[in-house]
Amino acid sequence: MPGSNSREGGCTCGKVRYRLKAAPIVVHCCHCRWCQRESGASFALNAVIETANLELLGEPPERIATPAASGRDQAVFRCPSCKVALWSHYPGAGEQAAFVRAGTLDDPDACPPSVHIFTESKQPWVVIPEGSEQFPAFYTGKDVVRVYGKDGAARWKALRSA
Repeated sequence: MPGSNSREGGCTCGKVRYRLKAAPIVVHCCHCRWCQRESGASFALNAVIETANLELLGEPPERIATPAASGRDQAVFRCPSCKVALWSHYPGAGEQAAFVRAGTLDDPDACPPSVHIFTESKQPWVVIPEGSEQFPAFYTGKDVVRVYGKDGAARWKALRSA
């Protein structure tokens, strides 16, 4: 992620600010209907990082339990003032992984998607660039090294065993 503040971000009103202390493990472009509904857009773009590598710089966000497709709530962290969603903890990944909304970064262009997931439910007019990694649903464990790279896969494994 190039640039001096490319790893910093925050909400619209500026009260909640954060810094990524490392590059994301992976950036998911999720086309599932749940993400479409929650974001009000065609997909959600989440930079996945260890929660320990997410440093709060401003006021703390509020944690809101939001229904998820799994039937278990995800924790969405929003600015208490402007209500912008900044990151989530999904039940399957636990509290150790933060799914940071890439659009809240000061330089969101620095976080292009690594993989497109749940493409079976993508909007028909969304065109995924040729050669992009993509899966009809979520990828499996055997795909992690290919999708995350060796370093990312090792970080994910360490995160999951913490």
